[in-house]
Amino acid sequence: MPGLVENLTFFVLAAFLGYSVITKIPANLHTPLMSGANAITGITLVGAVVVAGSGDTTLATVLGFIAVVMATVNVVGGYLVTHRMLKDFSKGGRD
Repeated sequence: MPGLVENLTFFVLAAFLGYSVITKIPANLHTPLMSGANAITGITLVGAVVVAGSGDTTLATVLGFIAVVMATVNVVGGYLVTHRMLKDFSKGGRD
């Protein structure tokens, strides 16, 4: 149980740090950074699938499944946002 408190503390601190970093990025850098973030999230998705499939404990399986869902939403949303932003910057503009 002590590991859970440490991991939860680490997660909360990482969430605050990630939020503060992302909110300070200028709008014209979002598209290149989004493609890099999608690559990193893809790696996270693979790790989440491994944890969910390990089946060591029910908690690991449930948390792994939640991680798979969240990472999948992040990847799909990232590609949709990147596609929309690239469409805005193309010669034809918005259709």
